[in-house]
Amino acid sequence: MKKLILGVLVLGLMTSCVSKKKFVALQSEKDQLMQSLESNKKLLNDCNDEKSKLMSDLSAKGVEITGANKQIKSLEDQISNLQNNNTNLLKRLEDLSIISQSGAESIKKSLDAMNEKDKYIKNLTTSMQRKDSMNMALVMNLKRSLGSINDEDVQIEVKKGVVYISISDKMLFTSGSANINASAQDVLSKVAKVVNDHNDLDILVEGHTDNVPMTGACITDNWDLSAKRATAVVRTLQNKYKVDPARMTAGGRSEYVPKAPNTTADGKKANRRTEIIILPKLDQFFQLMTPQK
Repeated sequence: MKKLILGVLVLGLMTSCVSKKKFVALQSEKDQLMQSLESNKKLLNDCNDEKSKLMSDLSAKGVEITGANKQIKSLEDQISNLQNNNTNLLKRLEDLSIISQSGAESIKKSLDAMNEKDKYIKNLTTSMQRKDSMNMALVMNLKRSLGSINDEDVQIEVKKGVVYISISDKMLFTSGSANINASAQDVLSKVAKVVNDHNDLDILVEGHTDNVPMTGACITDNWDLSAKRATAVVRTLQNKYKVDPARMTAGGRSEYVPKAPNTTADGKKANRRTEIIILPKLDQFFQLMTPQK
């Protein structure tokens, strides 16, 4: 009888050891999975921070779309990998019945939020690509319209995602004056025709000078001269060529945004210019930068 009791006790102890080992193994696996999950959540937060920084750079610094696309593509690839890893982790944790329902729901919400941001970035990229196509069409129209004008006097290019028309001061004004030459009317009329055909865009006119001090009866300094020249161009576009004044802004930049060093005659000549910048309406631009709910 004693031998029977002893055998039962030994069998019970062996069974208990096996169950405990299985439990320890599952608990160890759970700890490893939770560590992986926390690591991935940190990576997800880092990706979201980097996306937010990229969106800020796009709006504040006018980052070129080609470089932004490469960064966005890299982030999208990272996000896709992290999403796959998190999905596998969640499935494994659910199979082991270790993760709580509230924890799973929290992770699901994080994944849903990330998917919404990913969707927003894709929509933003599409919108910016569409804007680039529109800019190229605008440049082609302007170059075709201004084809007879000397390239030294009128330059058209796309910078920072917007179209710049740079007109030399000798074409627009007499030296030291803000009065527009009669010969400049041909250029301004052609520019006006193109911008009137694109009434969904705004126009910023900037006056620029070289660093030679300017004074006179009607001009105080280079700030004054550059601002008056920009205002003269805006006024002409409005009064003679019917460009909507609500679309236009005039600003003087004086000598402080040179295209070339002011140490040579050619450099000073390049810096004396008026730039007509064609850009998206600000309300539409900020609407584009706001995530859609």
